[in-house]
Amino acid sequence: MLTEVKPIKLTQYSHGAGCGCKISPKILSEILHSNEARPDNDKLIVGNDARDDAAVYDIGNGMALISTTDFFMPIVDDPFDFGRIASANAISDVYAMGGKPVLAIAILGWPVDKLPPSVAAKVIEGARSMCAEAGIPLAGGHSIDSPEPIFGLAVNGLSPISNIKTNNGAKPGNFLFLTKPIGIGVLTTAEKKGILKPEHYGLAAQYMTRLNKIGETLGGLSYIKALTDVTGFGLLGHLVEMCEGSNTNAIVYFENVPLLPDIEYYIENKSVPGGTNRNWDSYGEKISPVSQNVRNILADPQTSGGLLIAVDPAHEKEFKNMMKENGLSEYTIAIGKMLEHEAGKPLIKVV
Repeated sequence: MLTEVKPIKLTQYSHGAGCGCKISPKILSEILHSNEARPDNDKLIVGNDARDDAAVYDIGNGMALISTTDFFMPIVDDPFDFGRIASANAISDVYAMGGKPVLAIAILGWPVDKLPPSVAAKVIEGARSMCAEAGIPLAGGHSIDSPEPIFGLAVNGLSPISNIKTNNGAKPGNFLFLTKPIGIGVLTTAEKKGILKPEHYGLAAQYMTRLNKIGETLGGLSYIKALTDVTGFGLLGHLVEMCEGSNTNAIVYFENVPLLPDIEYYIENKSVPGGTNRNWDSYGEKISPVSQNVRNILADPQTSGGLLIAVDPAHEKEFKNMMKENGLSEYTIAIGKMLEHEAGKPLIKVV
């Protein structure tokens, strides 16, 4: 008599999920704070003090090396999809600097006493698949025996120094655009709670596995003034970093923010990830008063989210045409605007 083999659900083996595993912005600031003098290195263009998406190093001849790493615990049950999502998320950091990814190395933590090696092999297969889509090799990596499954990549990219985009170059008057909808944390939480509508199965994964390739194109456009990707700190958290780095304020037009379907329904049914409250506790005092519903959406931790782009208003038409040519016509409505910094006022106003 054959014994029924139950399918393995990766999310049952981890306490967190995707970029929702991130340490909160407030705690991260405490960890990274140091009074020690940093090494003097005039080749380091972007370092840890910038709170940007990746490190950038001048390798000569007008070129820069972009280096980043990102890893997390499962946000989906399927191991192949987990590998693809974690890889897309890590590669995105290079695109968020305006660069071209060239090489990836895997980071794997695996509970060998709980999950068979064959499942880990599927995670790696998913990673190879996503790296191939990005046009880069998965060239090696490192693995450890860990209590929970962990996967991600260290990724290197290249870019002309003149094309590097940071999150601190925004100017007052710049329009803000976002290239993916918000709501990944809400939908994945709904799936874990067993209340996801049948028509929404696979929808979150569909967006999480979509590469932010447009970032390389944005790097070559001088009218793109600031760029970052929206991940575990939520839309508001990453916009806070952009405002603080650029010494600006911002306004967000909530009705223009692209959302995954039925987000409010799932929030009403308590599908709010724990990372949302951690995010709000870290930066909520910098945001104008908003409803609980708006808070739960705009602080929702994203995994492999879209690019947040600050655009010179004089080139708005040119930017929108470029987006349409690259299949992103649905993301050509400005979700906000950068403003002059005003001390004593909320850093970000949501209307």
